[in-house]
Amino acid sequence: MARWRHLISLADLSSEEISGLLSLAIRIKSERAEYRAALTGRTLGMVFQKRSTRTRISFEVGMLELGGAALFLSADDLQLGRGETVADTARVLSRYLDGVMARTNAHQDILDLAEYGTVPVINGLSDLLHPCQALADYLTLLEHFGSLQRLKLVYLGDGNNVAHSLLNGAAKLGVHAVVACPPGYEPDPKIVDAARRDGAATGAKIEICHDPREALRGAQAVYTDVWVSMGQEAEVERRKIELAAYQVNTDLFACAEPDAVFLHCLPAHRGEEVTDEVVDHERSLVFDQAENRLHAQKAVLLELL
Repeated sequence: MARWRHLISLADLSSEEISGLLSLAIRIKSERAEYRAALTGRTLGMVFQKRSTRTRISFEVGMLELGGAALFLSADDLQLGRGETVADTARVLSRYLDGVMARTNAHQDILDLAEYGTVPVINGLSDLLHPCQALADYLTLLEHFGSLQRLKLVYLGDGNNVAHSLLNGAAKLGVHAVVACPPGYEPDPKIVDAARRDGAATGAKIEICHDPREALRGAQAVYTDVWVSMGQEAEVERRKIELAAYQVNTDLFACAEPDAVFLHCLPAHRGEEVTDEVVDHERSLVFDQAENRLHAQKAVLLELL
């Protein structure tokens, strides 16, 4: 069992622990049958306050392929935060389950589940962080390039939960990570500062800038995400205008290195943050990323459960 008890943020893990997870994920992916009974008799509760395709299916299939069981718990199935406190829900779930994966609105709900429960908690997504996605992203890049050290990864657009976890992971893995965004869309400064401190030990370089073309100079990986996340629907028109210069189209993609790859956590809003030509480009790895959610999360499950 891992020294770390929960997966809340990649910032909580050491460089060696994250590298170990990536190595384990590669082994699981290549030797799938060897892990078929690894979690026999274990049950994961999956709490969803937000809709999901990749998170739900990858965790459910992951538990099934490891010999365990996964229980889907939507917001309508629980009293989480409505009538019953998150703390009480955590205590109750801990009596039934071997672990909890939660996809929540407020990051505080993840923290409360971990604090008041007695079983491991995995952050499947919160408004602040998306560590499982970042693990899959770095697994995909490691497979493609063979090494992550000094790799230049440029994220374009809103400095959101995905950007935050990419920065957390970059700092631990020695990646040169750049977030290029309009003024007012920068990542949380506390996360940026922490990433820079952590990166001092690994040689990671963390940059925030506003010029997408300048940011892409020398980039080996180009990443974007939707401009409007769930809960931001009222901001659609404003965001489309303010983020338009950060759309990853063939012209902007060409500013990166000739062999640069394209990444997106999906779902993609084609025609907004990215064009069809880039999503479907021969150097697009978006579906490799989606598959690697399964393998990276299996590694997390094996370590924690």
